[in-house]
Amino acid sequence: MDNIKEVAGRAPGKLILCGEHAVVHGSTALAASLGLYTQVRIQTSTAATDPDGHLTIDLRDVNVHLTWPIKRIEAAFKPLEEFVVDPLCVKSCSSEIMQCIASLVNEDEFPEAVIGVSTGVSAFLFLYVSIVGFKSATVIVSSDLPLGSGLGSSAAFCVAISGVVLALSGALDLDVLQGGWLSLKQNNREIVNKWAFEGEKIIHGRPSGIDNTVSAYGNMVKFKSGHLTHIEHIFPIRMLITNTKVGRNTKALVAGVAERASRHPKAMSAVFDAVNAISEEMADIIQAPFSDDVSICAQEGKLEELMEMNQGLLQCMGVCHPSIKAVLQTTSRYKLFSKLTGAGGGGCVLTLLPKLLSGKMIEKVKVDLESQGFQCFLATIGGEGVQVSFQCSSA
Repeated sequence: MDNIKEVAGRAPGKLILCGEHAVVHGSTALAASLGLYTQVRIQTSTAATDPDGHLTIDLRDVNVHLTWPIKRIEAAFKPLEEFVVDPLCVKSCSSEIMQCIASLVNEDEFPEAVIGVSTGVSAFLFLYVSIVGFKSATVIVSSDLPLGSGLGSSAAFCVAISGVVLALSGALDLDVLQGGWLSLKQNNREIVNKWAFEGEKIIHGRPSGIDNTVSAYGNMVKFKSGHLTHIEHIFPIRMLITNTKVGRNTKALVAGVAERASRHPKAMSAVFDAVNAISEEMADIIQAPFSDDVSICAQEGKLEELMEMNQGLLQCMGVCHPSIKAVLQTTSRYKLFSKLTGAGGGGCVLTLLPKLLSGKMIEKVKVDLESQGFQCFLATIGGEGVQVSFQCSSA
């Protein structure tokens, strides 16, 4: 691996197609990878290019640039006599390891607007040192995903970091001379996913594991009562994702649904049962074969109705918001169907884009939404999971 100049990794975001909130109460949720990516590039250093040895991370989208001398990182970890660098031995970040990392991450170095990024940097340091040890490198991170919008930005970050660092370590058994983005074998995705989950735990405390699993494996998953089922989707889906730019308190929204369920147990049980049926039917449609544009249009019509039903039930749960309603009203004027995704209370809204919808009409919808201050993304759903690529020196 000595002739590698750069390793790149990319991992997709995720969205909840159906079942948010209801999944906490035993219903099925359907999640999919999103064709918007976080990309991580690791440029290796040599004694000639960096004689003193440094580890640098450049978070381009939030304008954060941090550098640590390798000797300082080694000194921080020195109290951990039993700390072992092993890419194939996934471990959790213990309180002792976290103390070592905390001595390297000074929150005062982060702009106030992105103070939460410090936990992401802590996750990076844990993953990097645990997998490759105390080696000099420059790590550059960029992303298509807006932060904190419910599109799995932190999971995509952890998956991309895990994938690229594992690739650098040689643990993924890949052909470094093959050009372009390389897909990973199932066992390699599994190890990437396990490390990424440990990074997510540093950022979120007690994550469900759905976000990192979707990002690592791609495609779609059904999630119910703690069990994940991978879905090989066949049906092509395009979405317009609208970011309302309204922040939301996920814990408060989840608690609010639970409180409503305790006040109206029979009514809310019926709501959750209906969401479960919608998720299961949506999964069946997505996996169903299609022969031509006519059959695609018929399937799209069913998906539109299910999305509309799910949105109505989410409003029954009390997690809508004026900004979400504004997006729904705008897209409905163009006879398009939308629903919130994730926690609600702001965040993002999905709009299904039929296959035969013209690019001109899509642009018109985007302009209308953006004129109201929203941010729009076009993306495919259910694509490839984490991938890596190599750039080697000629020597």
